[in-house]
Amino acid sequence: MTTAERHAYFMKMALKQAQIAFEIGEIPVGAVIVHNDTIISKAYNQTQLLKDPTAHAEMLCITSACHQLGSKYLTDCSLYVTLEPCPMCAGAIKWAQLKSIIWGASDAKSGYLAVSLPHIFTKKTNLISGILEPECASLMKAFFENKR
Repeated sequence: MTTAERHAYFMKMALKQAQIAFEIGEIPVGAVIVHNDTIISKAYNQTQLLKDPTAHAEMLCITSACHQLGSKYLTDCSLYVTLEPCPMCAGAIKWAQLKSIIWGASDAKSGYLAVSLPHIFTKKTNLISGILEPECASLMKAFFENKR
């Protein structure tokens, strides 16, 4: 499997999580964390369900992965998320020391790049954006169109 195929495969898994969020009325963001080419955690936004503003897909996924590996660091792991992480999630990603962050759609309004935190991650962190961007953006657009 090529790198591009691997990224597309894992982003499709994150999109499945986002679809679950969409179906229950949550903002449709999904995430998976991969270790040694295996998904070790997956999550979707649950802020409404849990009545918790920190229950973003990334945060829930990081917590689950740390428990799975028995470590507070995820240095050999990659996070796939359908939307560019917000500043809160970017901070958690930094502290978890994830090796790579791969996202689908950019978030010009609330993403960490939009609020001028481009250097929050270490130089060792690989950042990849735009993986399956049309699919990720389309789900988000459909969600907000239904809310209006």
